[in-house]
Amino acid sequence: MITAYITHPRCLDHHMGPQHPESPLRLEAIRARLALAGVLQQTMQSEAKPATDEQLLRVHPARHLHALDKCVPDDGLVTIDDGDTLMNPHSLDAARVAAGAVVRGIDQVFRHQADNVFCAVRPPGHHAEASDAMGFCFYNNVAVGAAHAREQYGARRIAILDFDVHQCNGTIDIFKDDRDVLICTSFQYPFYPWRYLRSEHHNVVNTPLEAGCDSIAFRKAIEDDWLPALHAFKPDLVLLSAGFDAHREDPMAELNLDEADYHWVTRLAMEIAALYADNRLVSVLEGGYDPDALGRCAEAHVKALLGQPWAN
Repeated sequence: MITAYITHPRCLDHHMGPQHPESPLRLEAIRARLALAGVLQQTMQSEAKPATDEQLLRVHPARHLHALDKCVPDDGLVTIDDGDTLMNPHSLDAARVAAGAVVRGIDQVFRHQADNVFCAVRPPGHHAEASDAMGFCFYNNVAVGAAHAREQYGARRIAILDFDVHQCNGTIDIFKDDRDVLICTSFQYPFYPWRYLRSEHHNVVNTPLEAGCDSIAFRKAIEDDWLPALHAFKPDLVLLSAGFDAHREDPMAELNLDEADYHWVTRLAMEIAALYADNRLVSVLEGGYDPDALGRCAEAHVKALLGQPWAN
């Protein structure tokens, strides 16, 4: 397998204060762990380009872009939502690069330059709704990539698999009732973001998990809920919102997954991509807030993308 690794130094310029969990240290932890394990060197590394207005406007109305632009401070930090999403002078530049990384990943898999892609970027995106920034997210990165795949390459059936500990309310908000997009989302329940948790939209497969959920319960829930829907849908592109905050060491939640679970769920997604999508799979980083655990989870994830076993 040819696995591309896309990031950009500009993603480190966005910060929300020294105590904020969504920190530049997250990307540094991932890169350090992958390099130490010898995994990074086995990927095809490249830099993202900023998403254009045209690419962002496919999923966000112009008023959303303009509202965010008006919030950019000259220095310091400003609060965007209820206090957990903040912006510094470089935040939107980082957000554009994060969304642009997924666009580049889409280009690579459709042009047969890579079999799959991991976008190690921040800020994350899956809480960003069409007209609202929230949950550390400004633009919905995975949605921008999906829309680009449709517009540029004629993708007709896109599966978005989100295994972050929080539900992807933003992705649901953008694609709800879109019969050509299947959204499968596992999350701790009840939990932030408190909307769409009981969504009845026909194209959304919700997999709520109780606090304390372990590997066995997680894997059974994914197999029972996601696999029938994915085999019926037969996607021609698989996108992953790869959040690693359901790990047992993560401070943000109360699920008990480990690195092997992320290797397993990545392999499951790859099998679907191999069956129906000519291997086309693009993964984008979402959550994961314990640096050590995040690095190990990212290693398991990328090893799976490379077709390597997880023996730790």
